[in-house]
Amino acid sequence: MADDKKEPWLNLLALTTVILAVCATLATFKGGGYSTKTVLNQAMASDEWAHYQAKGIKGNLYEVEALRLKREIELAPKTALPVLEKSLADVEKKVAKYEGEKADIDKKARGFEDAKTDAQKHGAPFGLAVIFLQIAILLSSIAALMKKQPVYWAGLVVGVVGMVYFANGFFLFFRV
Repeated sequence: MADDKKEPWLNLLALTTVILAVCATLATFKGGGYSTKTVLNQAMASDEWAHYQAKGIKGNLYEVEALRLKREIELAPKTALPVLEKSLADVEKKVAKYEGEKADIDKKARGFEDAKTDAQKHGAPFGLAVIFLQIAILLSSIAALMKKQPVYWAGLVVGVVGMVYFANGFFLFFRV
């Protein structure tokens, strides 16, 4: 056993395995972070859409009230018209207010949905990077145990694919 000479490529194998492991760890953390952003933005978008619906329901109630007042104005005597017309104007202001609030809420909700979509675009490549990097680490381990250089080279090729996906998670130079 003392006479066994260490093959030089095993040093390279050890170094590349460590690099692959570090990249796999970083890809796991980055992917997890983007996953969290996806879930949080989806929850915030859902909250905004619920708020939007609530404003829509309130606005609809005032629209119904406006229709009722318009019908009442048509049938009312002239002496009652000023009071009814003032009530109608107030109700129509409320309808316009709720429509404006709905537009603001819509914009916020769509912003959260866009942030969710962006996080998903970044998260997917990191997930694939972890898979390929873990396979590369596995092949490197097998190569070290069996002292089979071709297995190491196969692992290195798979590792390069994992590194490409890892870089793609940051820069999105191709769609997953």
